[in-house]
Amino acid sequence: MHTILAVDDSPSMRKMVSFTLTGAGYQVVEAVDGMDALEKAEAQHVDLVLADQNMPRLDGIGLTRRLREHPRFKNTPILILTTESSDQMKQAGKAAGATGWLVKPFDPNRLIEVLQKVIR
Repeated sequence: MHTILAVDDSPSMRKMVSFTLTGAGYQVVEAVDGMDALEKAEAQHVDLVLADQNMPRLDGIGLTRRLREHPRFKNTPILILTTESSDQMKQAGKAAGATGWLVKPFDPNRLIEVLQKVIR
């Protein structure tokens, strides 16, 4: 079973993502912001990180940069799931090492489809 680290400062969004992913057979670890996500990612194995962009303490792009500094997360898929849809923001995500960019509100079936494509 693949483990996904779902990072979002909104409790309702974390619940929605978690519900969608557990329903598709994934194990989900929730984090409330980028710093919390870093701690959780270092403490256990995760197969994919799904992170919001706009969060307190450490945003999604900052989290992506920090994870990519660790050899362990060099090839871990990192998807940014956010309301941000500007090309400039997407480019910043790509430059930081994000695998993909998904815009909220998300379609649960599309989210699962994307995960299945990028998870190893």
